[in-house]
Amino acid sequence: MIEARHLRVLRAVATTGSFSAAGRELGCTQPAVSQQMKALESSVGTPLLVRSGREMRLTQAGEALVRHASGILAGLTAAEEEVAAIAGLRAGRVRLVSFPSGSSALVPTALAALRAAHPGTRVSLEEAEPPRSVELLREGDCDLALAFRYEGARGTGGVGDAGDEWDDLVVRPLLRDRLVALVPERHPLARAASVAIGELAGEPWIAGCPRCRGQLVEVCEGAGFTPRIDFATDDYPAVVGLVGAGLGVAVLPQLAVESVRPRGARTVTLEPAVRREIVALTLPDLAQVPAVAATLDELERAAGRLLPPR
Repeated sequence: MIEARHLRVLRAVATTGSFSAAGRELGCTQPAVSQQMKALESSVGTPLLVRSGREMRLTQAGEALVRHASGILAGLTAAEEEVAAIAGLRAGRVRLVSFPSGSSALVPTALAALRAAHPGTRVSLEEAEPPRSVELLREGDCDLALAFRYEGARGTGGVGDAGDEWDDLVVRPLLRDRLVALVPERHPLARAASVAIGELAGEPWIAGCPRCRGQLVEVCEGAGFTPRIDFATDDYPAVVGLVGAGLGVAVLPQLAVESVRPRGARTVTLEPAVRREIVALTLPDLAQVPAVAATLDELERAAGRLLPPR
């Protein structure tokens, strides 16, 4: 295998015409230059220099290797500089996938802080709900995924549990997002301090994303009824608009409500509390990449400022 240090020595010898002059240029001794040239010739399996007294000339193989050496060494230098820039957060790219309410309420603050601290780091953003976002991460189509799961939901475990659905990933907990009831502002419960979900059993419902919809049905069935879902939409502003128009009630994560101005609707604390766990996920090797690690840190800081602990 040809080593870069040997190529540098060969190029110096070819330029200066002798081992001693090459040693002076490289800051090493003449015997060291001679030793490295012998190692290079051993690696390629053919003589590279013809020595005649004090004169030294390149063989045909030596001329070919010197001709390629400049491009090889220039490419290595460029690669070293690019890697150093990425390692020092002067450059780098992070592909982030987030669910919509995370994209609107959590991601902007984090990415603004990241750009201010590391303007050379570029972040791309796509939207996907879990579990699709987690699949994209495992398939190598993103570097970071914002995801959520409902505490106590069937088929999931808590972080660190043996049956954890994310046990092959690095999990950075961000916040616990409490669900709130959303009712029309003229609803009898609009000004209540809190509401039990069973009190809304007879209402028409507006449901959210498929995972949220499944959680709604599970919570309602736990309270002894099956919700009558009249409308279903992944768009949180549409949920708020339908409730505001008096077409039904909904249960939304507080994070989703934070990103929408609820006109004609009021939020009411839901008892007993139902929460979802919001996390940032990445692969173990990616967690060591400086740009990914910095993005994780900024997401955690943004989450700490967003919602009070509950």
